[in-house]
Amino acid sequence: MVVSSSTLSPITPDVIKAHGLTDDEYRQVQDIMGRDPNITELGIFSVMWSEHCSYKSSKKWLKTLPTTAPWVICGPGENAGVIDIGDGQAAIFKMESHNHPSFIEPYQGAATGVGGILRDVFTMGARPIANLNALRFGDPSHPKTRHLVSGVVAGVGGYGNCVGVPTVGGETNFHASYNGNILVNAMTVGLAQTDRIFYSAAAGIGNPVVYVGSKTGRDGIHGATMASAEFSEDSEEKRPTVQVGDPFTEKLLIEACLELMATDSIVAIQDMGAAGLTSSSFEMASKGGLGIEMDLDAVPIREVGMTPYEIMLSESQERMLMVLKPGLEGKARAIFEKWELDFAVIGHLTDNGRMVLKHHGEVVADLPIDPLAKASPEYDRPWVPGTKRPVLDPASVPAHPPIDALKVLLSSPDLASKRWIYEQYDHMVMNDTVQRPGGDAGVVRVHGTKKALALVTDCTPRYCLADPREGGRQAVAEAYRNLSAVGARPLAVTDNLNFGNPEKPEIMGQIVEAIQGMGEACRSLDFPVVSGNVSLYNETNGVAILPTPAIGAVGLIEDVAKIASLPFKEAGESIFVLGETKGWLGSSLYLRELCGREDGAPPPVALHREKREGEFVRRLIGEGEVTAVHDVSDGGLLVAVAEMAMASGIGATVTAPQGVPLHAWCFGEDQGRYVLTAPSSLVAAILEAAQRAEISARVIGTTGGGDLTLNGSGAISVAELKRLNEAWLPDFMAATAESGGEA
Repeated sequence: MVVSSSTLSPITPDVIKAHGLTDDEYRQVQDIMGRDPNITELGIFSVMWSEHCSYKSSKKWLKTLPTTAPWVICGPGENAGVIDIGDGQAAIFKMESHNHPSFIEPYQGAATGVGGILRDVFTMGARPIANLNALRFGDPSHPKTRHLVSGVVAGVGGYGNCVGVPTVGGETNFHASYNGNILVNAMTVGLAQTDRIFYSAAAGIGNPVVYVGSKTGRDGIHGATMASAEFSEDSEEKRPTVQVGDPFTEKLLIEACLELMATDSIVAIQDMGAAGLTSSSFEMASKGGLGIEMDLDAVPIREVGMTPYEIMLSESQERMLMVLKPGLEGKARAIFEKWELDFAVIGHLTDNGRMVLKHHGEVVADLPIDPLAKASPEYDRPWVPGTKRPVLDPASVPAHPPIDALKVLLSSPDLASKRWIYEQYDHMVMNDTVQRPGGDAGVVRVHGTKKALALVTDCTPRYCLADPREGGRQAVAEAYRNLSAVGARPLAVTDNLNFGNPEKPEIMGQIVEAIQGMGEACRSLDFPVVSGNVSLYNETNGVAILPTPAIGAVGLIEDVAKIASLPFKEAGESIFVLGETKGWLGSSLYLRELCGREDGAPPPVALHREKREGEFVRRLIGEGEVTAVHDVSDGGLLVAVAEMAMASGIGATVTAPQGVPLHAWCFGEDQGRYVLTAPSSLVAAILEAAQRAEISARVIGTTGGGDLTLNGSGAISVAELKRLNEAWLPDFMAATAESGGEA
């Protein structure tokens, strides 16, 4: 087929480089095409082969992750993962990054991150029921940090609140490594019927290809390519590559799609996410082993004079691509027009395995589909294992008075209350939220049933820097622990792997070892990976972020009446800890915040004990034997007790055992631990059951009063702790208004 000469413009080495292709990759393009590509075809190759879309540096290692289980309906490869939650119902979920756009334009970057992950879920037939997010910002003293926090939080809330999906959980960290490259990872969970799940593989030669949703503009062009490159110091010129979102249109799109899905008209459906019309059309055709002939004149556009290149690469939001059953176009059009959305038949399926694009009556691109969608480059990049840090002797770490140290930790950026953030999110819309943000996991009722889903995001980047493999294990284990702490049976995870430049062997080593650690944990805990996202090149001027393999996880609670929460419930109950405490201070927050150090090996994760302890905690919760549960994580044991006290307003008297240095016992971050409370009458039976299960358990105190007292002497009021804990973030953000600028 002859391609129109009107699309030909010089393809120079500079043009190739600007499209993110290496010389070798361009030669591969020429071999595939049997000729030089035109500019439209080059643009299509550039986005389909970008790191963001092709995973060319990571897919060799992603293939090693466990992805199956009896309850997994659909693992990686579709828009989102699908798990069976019984009674003919499925949970559909995924987590995805919008890091680069959010640094350039924080409000729209974060907002469209939420919009994109919502579409990944409802495109499979699910009604979204919950959002979560995992946010990483730079040093609070950096001049851009307040501006970025303000914009990202407003964007997350602005989009999620308007579209009517509750935001029920997440996490927020601060570290100087994110100064030039923040992380915004968004997660959505939806519900569907197991017999009404929609996939993206095109089928039926001659079937119509249909565009629905918003019109196409010039926003987001080269967004996928931009997200696959490092930043320079000045990123302002990249603003045009950030998409612009409209949550009200997204809400209409959700309702229109779900209405059409109920009519049995859809053969295949795909969100137009990264790389827009290009990725959606190529992926649908490739999965179905078919071709597409598309008329770009039929694509609804909102700007005058858009070229084929711009139409195909635009990442305008709130758009979907569908293949419909023949003859049902009128029914579908009526639905979308009722919801005041664009609807256009823009092409049809063919049997030749090629993407043929026409514009103004001429062929402007003619490409083979599979080499772009399936045979993108796959690199086995050189990597080196990280240098193992020495284990710190807790006695060698300076001992600060525990109550003073507790005050410092609870008012530090990572441990300070994030209420200022989550109170900007509507977490009660839809009226099924059972546990709000601020606990170990968000809990959302499965509407109309007694079941609930527990949802969480977790990662400890400082552990991953110290030992990526152990950090990968720990991220999965902590997600497992947080779900268990509310009484949920952990079912599956989605991951969001955020790293620096994979062309550097030390960064590639972080990626490989973190994936290896995640895989070990997922296999040991029967906790498969069903979806995910990889975000690489998170660097500015050669400085990489901390390796951050964020884990999103979903668990099932069979009876919503049998859940646990972290606040103490009443005075006079016994406080006990499950799991061993050796006082591990390497890579801890105590070491960083009190000693100004970020060294030492991170705490090891004993996966066999994690599973045993999680099952034991879930049994105690299910049988109603414990009144409060909280996992021990950042900051250690005394921080966990303080968080339970602050959440309830009830104090506690804690007694530390002999044998471990006091500061290490209080603030060591040994893994696999839970703090629980129970009536004194049940404690002996619980301790005996723990011994039979070969689980370490020890009573460490009692609830009551208004103070947190340690070893009968050092004490501080719970009200004062709460004041310190809740003041840092509002005070930090208020400084922006006081200074009259970004500060």
